[in-house]
Amino acid sequence: MKTLTHFRSHIVLLLVSALLIFSCGEEDLTRPNPVNNNNNNNNGNSNTTDPDIAVNNWILSVMEAYYYWNDIMPTPISNTSDPENYFESLLVEQDRFSVIYPNYEDLINSLEGVSKEAGYEFILFRESLDNQNVIAVVLYVKKGSPAEEAGILRDDVIIEINGVTMTLSNYQTVLGGISENHSLTIARYDDKANSGEGGYALLDEPVELSTVELSENPIHMDSVYTIGDKKIGYLMYNFFSPGDEINPDDEETYGVYDQQLDDIFADFKSQGISDLILDLRYNGGGYVTSAINLASLIAPGVTSEDIFHKTKYNNGLQAEFIKAYGADYLTSKFMEKSQNIGNQLSGGTIYIIGTGRTASASELIINGLMPYMTVKLIGERTYGKNVGSAVFDDEDNPDNPYGLLPIISQSFNSLDQSDYFNGFVPDVESDEFENGRLLPLGDINEAMLDVAISQITGEPSGERKAIVDRIELGNSIDTKLRFGKMIEKPIPFK
Repeated sequence: MKTLTHFRSHIVLLLVSALLIFSCGEEDLTRPNPVNNNNNNNNGNSNTTDPDIAVNNWILSVMEAYYYWNDIMPTPISNTSDPENYFESLLVEQDRFSVIYPNYEDLINSLEGVSKEAGYEFILFRESLDNQNVIAVVLYVKKGSPAEEAGILRDDVIIEINGVTMTLSNYQTVLGGISENHSLTIARYDDKANSGEGGYALLDEPVELSTVELSENPIHMDSVYTIGDKKIGYLMYNFFSPGDEINPDDEETYGVYDQQLDDIFADFKSQGISDLILDLRYNGGGYVTSAINLASLIAPGVTSEDIFHKTKYNNGLQAEFIKAYGADYLTSKFMEKSQNIGNQLSGGTIYIIGTGRTASASELIINGLMPYMTVKLIGERTYGKNVGSAVFDDEDNPDNPYGLLPIISQSFNSLDQSDYFNGFVPDVESDEFENGRLLPLGDINEAMLDVAISQITGEPSGERKAIVDRIELGNSIDTKLRFGKMIEKPIPFK
């Protein structure tokens, strides 16, 4: 193998916007049958031959009825405009999250974790201030993916894609090649490189990868560690999705991934864990129903009468709620689950690993659990998203392929708290690169897990190496459509 001695030696920090070559970020979601708006208001243009007019009138009707900020929504541009531009013209200044997607079916697949890919996520860095090169470091590899089969590992450094070195001027174009079959030139850490001192060395041959329609399981891993007198459960959960419905005829939607979570917590309970680490560092959100399921496995002493979170809609919908239910909020309550481990947890405390990629439904978990237990956050400030979306498609117009994910609600916990628009600040700061390289996920010496364990055991974390400054250029997780999404249930009185 060829030894590399310098490619990560001068990397310094600079976060920039997500890569444009990927699809836009996602919203927090609840598992709906997708909310549909059947009002095809053509504003007197029903006979028009311009298809954009029908699409734009549908967009406007959805936004006028459901958009959280509909009372201050800007005047739309011409209804003959491109639908994506028309939708964007309706968004208020403070809205960072509403999304229009060119194809509704692709939108649903992405929210469920289904996409065409090779199965690895990565973060981009500038290699050095001394050159213009860009490298990608693999964050994790998805189970059952071509990348796993090809032997790609966390911490692998991608030097070239399809034989082309990425630079500041070309990396967005070069990264476009990973959507199809491609090759990666990889440097991997070798304990024997650099005369036995350890370092990164090029693999002898590029790794050939195919892309497939991959359905990712959001449960990346779970473990139980016995350390001294502590038995610590660990769960890495990468997005909120219930999975395929177990019984499609059941009104209460329940999926295979939610069932797998139940089984994991049943095992945690039977093993008598005393502490729990929930790793949400890569979890950008997803369906609220799965967040309720997870919270119901964790919160101590909760019943089906206890409120997990409250949802507030725009003034018009709120008036409908008050009229129909005599309540200012739609409330979501915990489920009573035999697998719940809350009463086993030492000091009623949960340890959550979070980063700037921890968003939306993940933050709903943090906020929703706080009234019931101590939540200790390890890592970085979270993303900051306390609003939710619903999925809309146009059933009345088969020629309208678009899917909408507008912001329709704001979330509050049982104490009416919703003050995390700027994210949650960690109780203990940690960075997964602070040891200089990425150890395998689940390794008790892995930087962020090590810090979380030290908080539980009271023992100091392992010896730290000097933090490596780095210029970050983006990552593949933030560009997933599901990132930053919290999908709400259908409007109950519609």
